Amino acid sequence: MDRPETQSIWWPGATLYQVYVRSFRDTNGDGYGDLPGITAQLDYLSWLGVDGIWLSPTMPSPDDDWGYDVSDYRGVHPDLGTLADLDELIAEAGQRGMRVLLDLVPNHTSSVHPWFVEAVSGPDAPHRGYYVWADPAPDGGPPNNWIAATGQPAWTLDQASGQYYLHNFLPSQPDLNWWDPDVHEEFRQILRFWFDRGVAGFRIDVAQGLYKDAQLRDDPPAPKDDVVTSRFGLAQVYSANRPESHGVFRDWRKIADSYPSPRLLLGETWVGDLSSLAAFHGHGDELQLTFNFPFIFTPFTAEGLAGVVGETLAKLPAGECPVWTASNHDISRFPTRWCGGDERKVRLALLVLATLPGTLVLYYGDEIGMTDVAVPAALVQDKMRAGAGGKFSRDRSRTPMPWDASPSAGFTAPGVTPWLPLGEHSTVNVATERADPASTLSLCRDLVRLRRGEFGGQLASYTQLPSPPGLWVYQTGALTVVANFTGSPVRLAEPVAELGEVVVSTAPAGEAAEAGVLAPWSGIVARTEPED
Repeated sequence: MDRPETQSIWWPGATLYQVYVRSFRDTNGDGYGDLPGITAQLDYLSWLGVDGIWLSPTMPSPDDDWGYDVSDYRGVHPDLGTLADLDELIAEAGQRGMRVLLDLVPNHTSSVHPWFVEAVSGPDAPHRGYYVWADPAPDGGPPNNWIAATGQPAWTLDQASGQYYLHNFLPSQPDLNWWDPDVHEEFRQILRFWFDRGVAGFRIDVAQGLYKDAQLRDDPPAPKDDVVTSRFGLAQVYSANRPESHGVFRDWRKIADSYPSPRLLLGETWVGDLSSLAAFHGHGDELQLTFNFPFIFTPFTAEGLAGVVGETLAKLPAGECPVWTASNHDISRFPTRWCGGDERKVRLALLVLATLPGTLVLYYGDEIGMTDVAVPAALVQDKMRAGAGGKFSRDRSRTPMPWDASPSAGFTAPGVTPWLPLGEHSTVNVATERADPASTLSLCRDLVRLRRGEFGGQLASYTQLPSPPGLWVYQTGALTVVANFTGSPVRLAEPVAELGEVVVSTAPAGEAAEAGVLAPWSGIVARTEPED
């Protein structure tokens, strides 16, 4: 296929920053973050050095799943702002050299979307085919064994017609039927609507889930070691992960590439093996970027992470760009999940994430080492996990951004109760860390800017070097990275001076590696000077 000009491809070496809009900054005092709040913080994001911003869902929604139940694909949720606010955000970000990506939800809609309201009016309704309907099983129960993300059957009976409709998430999130050509055309128009407004691309929700098995066959039992894609003991072989979905992304890629500045398609590719992940890139004609969940759920060890990185780079089609991230709105934050709140480990994780070739995605708060917040059951907002009493609620990773040490954390007006509780923010906040050159935020900024200078606009090389157990040593571009994933100091076999100029160290002051010893849970980045 004809590929866009190389200089238009900005995401290799770039840093994207995910903003969970409701938790970033509240400017109108209602306790919820909003689009003007992001615009107000663009100078901070520019200071940090990010290249693009991915916004959690901004489209109108009844908020059963906080925007992932869309009721209008061409609007802005009134709680978050207006189309004019979004236009201003895109323009102001552009003035600072940053692009804006939206979250697109093509697997399902809200049950109050006009398509579904009309579809449920009767079997002959014009939009009936936009959704997945099936007759009951012989016993009158659901058509098959598919399980929703809630742990309940993925089917709800429509009493009026006697048919079941499919929902892989909440009953108020009916799945779209991608076997219907009209659904394809609707989304072609939706993509063009937003691209024409200056949106730089989309993060595509549930990218692996669009098509369902035409025969509605039962999902088989999942392997016991499947920690990524198993859904309550079942492997989503037929309820998702169907090969026909790749045709959708080939179609969308043609649209994305038709713009003078190609638009970016970033898939939430929730798959457990790297061959399946690589397949979403097609032959360079499907998604440009794909989230790597095997990497996210790998234990925080040198051997584990290095193994996934090596296999990822080996399996991606030549020239395709990998994505490295460790936190998002659906999972525990990496400073908790990987690092147990240990600042040394957080700093080491940031160093590794920022020095791998490809695209880095930071989740808001990663840069300050923000950890999960325990949300009491009475305050849980996540309906998907509400039945667990808050124990596994995704709210733990969605709490307000701590901008300062004030009672409201600088997130909202004094005296206003935020939509989710604030975590402990007396020291872990932007203002305190920004003023401290030795803070995690200062380290992250140094790493992001080093990344931009070394990798910007290109896919850097990667070579893993021999090292003793617990160390991960690799060369990437002109950089050499040495990471100590053990709780003990390690004497380097090669003098630090021979690695090149040390440009970043995660160790606290006084524990630098000039003596040839790498402190526990620390790392260094050295620049290898090219030979004459």
